[in-house]
Formats: sequence, structure tokens, C-alpha cells
Amino acid sequence: MKKFLLILLVGVLTLGAAAQNLQTHYDMGKDRGYLTTTVEMFRPDKAGSTFFFIDMDYGAGDVDGVSLAYWEIARAFKLGKSPFAAHIEYNGGFGQWKAGDAGGAYQIEDAWLGGFEYSWNAEDFSRGFTLQALYKNIRGKHDASFQLTGVWYLNFANNKLSFNGFADFWREDFVFGTNETKFVFLTEPQIWYNVCEHFSFGSEIELSSNFGGMEGFNVMPTLGAKWTF
Repeated sequence: MKKFLLILLVGVLTLGAAAQNLQTHYDMGKDRGYLTTTVEMFRPDKAGSTFFFIDMDYGAGDVDGVSLAYWEIARAFKLGKSPFAAHIEYNGGFGQWKAGDAGGAYQIEDAWLGGFEYSWNAEDFSRGFTLQALYKNIRGKHDASFQLTGVWYLNFANNKLSFNGFADFWREDFVFGTNETKFVFLTEPQIWYNVCEHFSFGSEIELSSNFGGMEGFNVMPTLGAKWTF
């Protein structure tokens, strides 16, 4: 539920548009059953654009209140009038767990990314995509890794329906028992029915491999609502 707004608005950079939204999702995945909120902001300017989102999970496991907080912030710098831009980004967060009387906290390793992106949009901005090739530094884990990202949007049925999403593939080592994995894949396509200019409802499906402490391929659907300010 993370990056679709960035590509959704790439096509109106020169118009000085800005947008923010708040999403609430009920996660129906295996061993989940909790709420997640996402706050997103996209703001373009003459030099490029700034995008960030903040995710918070509530009530995972036996935790009361916020069980995870995570954010990403990215800045794109336009390269002349071309469809290319330089891209820098920071990711990080933390969480907590509880099992009976035991509990603790953990850190989601900070990551710094930098590279380039290419964007394409239809003339009427009904569809488009962005591709990113990024160097990635993960604190305490990988000084030199990489991430490939694709982001897309499609508006149809007189803009009553929107299909948005992103896909990330990156290098990061994890150990699951005696198995060691070296790569992570994550995609989160969303489908929204736009009731009006500000309110939408729909669904997101998290499809992942070796992500979030889960080995192998996993499917995690949600039901969601979105308010666009």
C-alpha cells in the first residue's frame, strides 16, 4: 500500500499538484487479523518531487496499540525535460511483540537507496508506470545491495475504478531455520472503487517471497478504505 500515489501523480508534476491520503486496511492474511493505517503524501515542485508514506500496524499478536511503525521518504530530481530522474530514498522502522507475559522490541534495519528512475504516462494520464534501478545500503547487513522497483496505475470506467500497485525485488540475506535466502520480492496491487472525489473502498493483496519474517511465497489480502484530502 506504499508507492502507488507516486506514479499516479507523476504526470501532473508541471501543474504543481499535490495530494495526501489516509488508508485503513483490515489484514485478513494467515495469523494476522489486525488493522493497518497508511498516510501518504506526494508533492511536486520545479526541481522534481517528494513522496513519503507511514505505515502503522495495530494489535498484531497480543500487542495492545501500535505493534509496528515504518516509513519511507523519497526525493526525485528531474533530469532536464527527459522522462528520467535521479532518485534518493530512506526506509526504516521498528516494532514490538508480546506473547503472554513475555515481550520485546525489534528494529527494521535502516536502508538508504539511490539511483535513477524512468516514467511514462498516457497523454490523458489514465495509465502509466515508473521503473527504478537503485543502489541499496542496509545498516549492519549489506553495504552494497540493490533494489529494482516498478510502479503502475490504471484508471478506467470513467475513473470510478483504479488499479494501482508496486513491485520491489532486492538483495537481502535471511536465515529461516537451516535455510538461507538471499533475495526478497514484494508486490502490493490495489483495486479501488472511487465513490466520490475523496472516498474510495477496495482491496490490497500482498504477494511476497521471503518478506517480513515469512519464508517462501505468501499471499495476504486486505479490505480497505481510503480518504483523499
